[in-house]
Amino acid sequence: MVWLPASRWRTQRLSGLPPAAAGDAAFRIFCTPAVSQWRHPQHGKLVDRARYHLRSAERMRIQTPVGEMQTYRFKPDGSTSGTVLIVHGWTSEASFMAALSEAVRRAGFNVVLLDMPAHGISALRSTNLIDCARAVVAVGQEIGPLHGVVAHSFGGMVALLALEGGRPLSGRLEAKRAVLMSCPNRIAEITRLFARHWHLDDAGLRAFERRLERIGQRSIDDFTSVKLLAACDVSALIVHARDDDAVPFAAAQEIVDQTACAQLKAFDGLGHRNILFAPQVARAVVGFLRHA
Repeated sequence: MVWLPASRWRTQRLSGLPPAAAGDAAFRIFCTPAVSQWRHPQHGKLVDRARYHLRSAERMRIQTPVGEMQTYRFKPDGSTSGTVLIVHGWTSEASFMAALSEAVRRAGFNVVLLDMPAHGISALRSTNLIDCARAVVAVGQEIGPLHGVVAHSFGGMVALLALEGGRPLSGRLEAKRAVLMSCPNRIAEITRLFARHWHLDDAGLRAFERRLERIGQRSIDDFTSVKLLAACDVSALIVHARDDDAVPFAAAQEIVDQTACAQLKAFDGLGHRNILFAPQVARAVVGFLRHA
């Protein structure tokens, strides 16, 4: 738990703190999935239900530069068309991707899911975009070669950073195809939403973003899916619901409009989370992965 005076923690207010203190508190809160504003209020109950679908998985702990990551492997019934790595979103875990992974497995792919750092039953209690990307690169190198990677929400930016392999990473994820589901475009939009939720003023927000820049060794404005995807040698499918209330559909439109290697598949009425369980979405993902 991040230390803050109870009066600020309960009211979710960082306003009034000196900028450096506010930035530090914001950074620690932001990097702790268990206290995230984006975690579903019924997260515990949902986890208990979702983990049932991992009961038949082959489980393996993989050592990465940021600790041991829990992985789950599902093999196809017959010959394999390649391996697909599936990456969950922020505050989520591998079990929430099980329905989609089953569709990919039935299509003939060897499927591997992972709990990212500080998620599920992997190591750590706090993490950040860079350490998540380091973990994904290490897992991909252990289980590869990869045919493709499928990622949801903030996990899409993690996957793109891993595929790009730029500083401060020491390696890159190798894959032919990438499916980005409900993926944001600009991390600056995420930090602004976070700042609004925590009543973080402009000076505190800038101090918070500077901490993210020091870890990422690049400007906050360079953390965009458009720039990362342009630097990756992959074909990408952007899957997004028009009624997504967590990551606006405009983010998907920006990514597709500004990159030559991406195509958009839009859906109606699925929001941010239900998109993971819709059969029509699974068919679109499988069709894209099959198209070598």
